Amino acid sequence: MISIAVLAGDRITGEGAVCCLRGQRGLEVLTEQEHARADVILILTTEATEETMALMERAAAGSVRPGMGIVLVTGSLQRAQLARAVRCGLRAVVWRQDSGYDDVVRAVRNVAAGDATLPARVQGWLVDHVGTVERDVLRPRGLTPSGLDHREVDVLRLLADGFDTTEIARKLNYSERTIKSVVGAMMNRLGLRNRAHAVAFALRSGTLP
Repeated sequence: MISIAVLAGDRITGEGAVCCLRGQRGLEVLTEQEHARADVILILTTEATEETMALMERAAAGSVRPGMGIVLVTGSLQRAQLARAVRCGLRAVVWRQDSGYDDVVRAVRNVAAGDATLPARVQGWLVDHVGTVERDVLRPRGLTPSGLDHREVDVLRLLADGFDTTEIARKLNYSERTIKSVVGAMMNRLGLRNRAHAVAFALRSGTLP
């Protein structure tokens, strides 16, 4: 069962969405007092404004669901708003003028399943943003998108290949103490349990092919 909260810019739109969603199999529409436990928050507005962004931030701050996702149904969204919205949990954008309730329900189900539903234009903005962050923020600091620096990546790659501390130190021309320090600091920073967990993290994050 997918629990969903509806937040609308006007009462009539909100009530119409609630009536539609209550007739859908597998969806539980929550009362206003229950919004904090929603798996998906559906926000309906004619255009994304500062008030819409603030509403997303309040919804994210009040949520008790770590994986909560937001579906935004709107007539417009600005490029500058996207990163802020994604930080709040935005995973789907549905253009109000081009879509019906079937599209909204489909987006809700996709978000509940951990997927994203973004128009091509919004996908392009997101790709551009990721590229800009990597080029202008991470790379000058010697970091990768996973938060690992290049020395940590080199160590992890050799760990994944089965080398021990002595062999890694020799290959990278560091002392064994340095290698142990690199591994220890990395695991503490990322909350990793052991070296195998660190290698698994690097694989999942795409740091290692």
